[in-house]
Amino acid sequence: MRILSLNAWGGRLHDRLIPYLKEADPDIVCLQEVTRTPNAETDWLIYRDDNVELLQRADLFREVAGLFPAHQAFFCPAARGDLFDGERRLASEWGLATFIRRAYPIIGQAQAFVHGEFAPSGWGEHPRSRNAHVVRIFDYAAAQAITIAHMHGLRDPEGKDDTPARLAQAARFADLIDRTRGAGDQLVVCGDFNVLPPSATFKTLATLGLTDLVTTRGYTDTRTSLYEKTPRFADYMLVSANVNVRDFDVVREPEVSDHRALVLDFA
Repeated sequence: MRILSLNAWGGRLHDRLIPYLKEADPDIVCLQEVTRTPNAETDWLIYRDDNVELLQRADLFREVAGLFPAHQAFFCPAARGDLFDGERRLASEWGLATFIRRAYPIIGQAQAFVHGEFAPSGWGEHPRSRNAHVVRIFDYAAAQAITIAHMHGLRDPEGKDDTPARLAQAARFADLIDRTRGAGDQLVVCGDFNVLPPSATFKTLATLGLTDLVTTRGYTDTRTSLYEKTPRFADYMLVSANVNVRDFDVVREPEVSDHRALVLDFA
């Protein structure tokens, strides 16, 4: 089975992202920073915040769902705010997307907020609301249940060090996973956590029997050349001891976001 996790950056590198996802052909796709604007009349919109303007795909969720017709598609919005087509405002949702190959039946599922609550009337002040999605599937060939969880951790303008909000976020994420998984499940947890390797987040997740693959396999960077700041950790993938890791990579090329994709092949 192949799981791919990526902060999609609103699809800003759409022309690279879509071919890469198609070629990677993952069984499970966990994307963060996904847009959905049902009433858009153009492919590109603009996000504006504090004198910053960023291009965003108008409906990245629809585009990726169309790329994977053999997958079930789930969108988990964290907030609804304005994107712009020139000076025209369009209400757009922003959040997580999960795509699961239909060969794997979904036998459990949960989504919840790990920080804040759904923001229906604007993006809100930082640190903004963040959510998580947990899915439990069954692999008939392996006669094994698998629980996959991902989240987009809160962004704090002061940095990526631990804060009370981040500690609470980790506890809520771990609780959501624990309530959804079954005894003996293989467990894979991933996403853009927006924390550094020393974070207590990993101590909290370790209580579920999870070990991070990024830091324990010597990777020192999960960002691409398009990200010019330091430190350069944000994205992680953790597995339980009963996950037989065949291959794991923090993908350097192609660059499809300002984050590097994480790809796990396991049995």
